[in-house]
Amino acid sequence: MLEIFLQTLPFFTLIGLGYGAGQTGFFTPEATSYLTKFVFYFALSAMLFRFSANLSLSEILDWPFVFAYLWGSLFIYLIATGVALFRKRGVEEAAVEAQCAVVGNVGFLGIPMLVLLLGEQAIGPVMLVLAVDLIVFGSLIVILITGSRDGRMSVGVLKTVGVGLLKNPMIVSISLGLIVSSLGLPIPDPANEFLAILGAAATPGALFAIGASLATKSAEKLAVAGWLSFAKLVLHPAAVAFAALVMFRIDPYAAGVMITASALPVAGNVYILAQHYGVAPARVSASILISTALSVFTITAVIAAVT
Repeated sequence: MLEIFLQTLPFFTLIGLGYGAGQTGFFTPEATSYLTKFVFYFALSAMLFRFSANLSLSEILDWPFVFAYLWGSLFIYLIATGVALFRKRGVEEAAVEAQCAVVGNVGFLGIPMLVLLLGEQAIGPVMLVLAVDLIVFGSLIVILITGSRDGRMSVGVLKTVGVGLLKNPMIVSISLGLIVSSLGLPIPDPANEFLAILGAAATPGALFAIGASLATKSAEKLAVAGWLSFAKLVLHPAAVAFAALVMFRIDPYAAGVMITASALPVAGNVYILAQHYGVAPARVSASILISTALSVFTITAVIAAVT
């Protein structure tokens, strides 16, 4: 386990470096915003396009895998929703808390770290987890919050969800890569080298940006944030493990990647949504901060268990 901890340590050290730069003011919130945009729209997109362009849809799309991850995630989603409603929170707050309990930082932390730690064959499973998070849960929170405010489901809500997915560079880059792969289009060497160089910036850039953004987060609402961090780091991977290994009997390696991906800390885009809709942003902020700090140890334990 110590060996795995030492392997994950450089990734979290980069997050710590970013946190220190943000905490001291050397890296301003504006600088963090622009670095995040560079990673999100350029470096990470290049990495995802290059990965998916070298895979076929049949290699990625595994329906039992999708159903196992969905079952485990929805189980915890419903538990988090039930706890929020029991505390007499509204549907909007319940949707945000449930999002914290199941949506991990797969894009910025999971893809760079898991591919390096678990091997390149982890690319397909990690992309499937990312796709489910973006398409299913990314849409669900918008539908619940907007529907709750309007009192009904409207075509406008579905349009908002659809446009949001089409504008997401991670969805676009994966889709374009799979199209290139399915058509058998060769990527010229200069273009492939360009994508490799640009994509290589995704790992350090994303980890540094995570740390710098954490410096602006507050640790308020500690009791609720602690519960949501526990749900994300412990309950979510446990439920996914049960679904993958017992219910759907997924290939052990793919199941291990899925379980590890589900053990990632709360994703930063949950905070963006919470802030955008004005629903419990401080609670989400604290959940991201606490879950990221604790994930140094929990991810190490999960990787040790699955390997």
